[in-house]
Amino acid sequence: MRTVVTGGTGRVGWFVAQHCRALGWDVTTTGRDLPLAPDTDFAPLLAGVDLLVHCAFAHVPGRYRGGEGDDPAGFRRANLDGTAALFHAARAAGVARVIFLSSRAVYGPHAPGTRLTEDMPCHPDTLYGEVKLAAERALARLSAPGFTGVSLRATGVYGPTPAGIAHKWAGLFRDFREGRPIAPRAGTEVHGQDLARAVALVARQPSPAPVYNVSDLLLDRRDLLRLTGLQGALPEPADAAQVNQMDTGRLRALGWRPGGLPLLQETLSRLLQTGD
Repeated sequence: MRTVVTGGTGRVGWFVAQHCRALGWDVTTTGRDLPLAPDTDFAPLLAGVDLLVHCAFAHVPGRYRGGEGDDPAGFRRANLDGTAALFHAARAAGVARVIFLSSRAVYGPHAPGTRLTEDMPCHPDTLYGEVKLAAERALARLSAPGFTGVSLRATGVYGPTPAGIAHKWAGLFRDFREGRPIAPRAGTEVHGQDLARAVALVARQPSPAPVYNVSDLLLDRRDLLRLTGLQGALPEPADAAQVNQMDTGRLRALGWRPGGLPLLQETLSRLLQTGD
C-alpha cells in the first residue's frame, strides 16, 4: 500500500511510519520540510498514493493545548486551513483513504467521570480542540464514493522517541530526580505502538466508522513515578474520578487490543536504561 505519513519524523507520526513499514507498505514521510499551509502544492506528494495518514501539527515546541503561543491566527491557518487544503488535494489526487490524527480535546468539558463516546456532542474549550474538531468536520464533508476519511481521537501518546526528541515524561522524571515538587495529576495514555496499530487496522477496514477513540490507561503521576523505581518525594494521589475516559469499544470491536500496564512497564524500563 503506497502510504504518506505527514509528521512521520515527529514524536507520534514516527510510530505510524515505523509500523506501516513493518507491514511491508511503501511509506513516504514528511516533516517540517512540508509546509502545512493552504497555498502549499500537495499534488506531487500525493500522486499515486493509496493512504494518507495526517499526523503533522504546527505548534509551539512541547505544547499542544496552548500550542498557538502568541499567534492563534497562524496556528489556525496551518492546522485548519492547511489541513483542509491537504484533504482536498488528497481527494483530487485519487487517494482512497485519509486517516486524520485528531484528539480527545475535541470533547471539551463534561461532568467528572463521564464516559466519552464518539457520538456524543463535542464542545472544545481550547483552540487546539476547536481546530481538531473543525478539521474532522472538513474531512467528513469530503466523503464520496472512492474517498473515505477517518478521524482517530487519540489521548496522550507515550513511548520512546526518534533521536533528538525527548520523550513526553523526560521533564517530569528530571524534576522528580532533582527534588522539585510534582503537582498531582491523572490522565489517560496510549502507547505510540498501539496508536500505530489502530491506524493500520482502520486503514484495512472496508467500511470504517468516521471516528474512533484511541486510549488505553488511566495513569496517575504518583503511580507512574513509583513504577520508575527512581528515588524522590512522590506527589499526592490525584482524584481519578474527575477524569473523563474515552470509550474504545468501537475500535476494540475491530480487534484492537492495547498493551496496558505490561507495555507501560516494559517501556519505562527501556526509557530508563537509555538514560531518558
